[in-house]
Amino acid sequence: QVQLVESGGGLVQAGGSLRVSCAASGRTFSNYGMGWFRRAPGKEREFVACISWSGGSTYYGDSVKGRFTISRDNVKNTVYLEMNSLKPEDTAVYYCAAHRGPYANRYAYQYDYWGQGTEVTVSS
Repeated sequence: QVQLVESGGGLVQAGGSLRVSCAASGRTFSNYGMGWFRRAPGKEREFVACISWSGGSTYYGDSVKGRFTISRDNVKNTVYLEMNSLKPEDTAVYYCAAHRGPYANRYAYQYDYWGQGTEVTVSS
């Protein structure tokens, strides 16, 4: 069992930056690939970014590529999502997830554990 707790969400103006974090506890964090997903009001869940267990591989959704950066610290058992050049369309609840595999994985259905989410609101 892995417990995931997101933090760092909030209100930011368009063009600003924000970093959200996901702290993991339970099983060995470094055994899990990690991902960030988001759900905007009235929309389907969307893949944002993912990272392999070592941090050596990352993938991004097309809408955030070049603006967001995912990283992880296996000593602190934490994964981060650095968000720059934020747009109002980035407004969503951001969820951290873990899957039992070493690779970076963009498919939500393959994730085993999910956090409760942290809300990010970007004002225009």
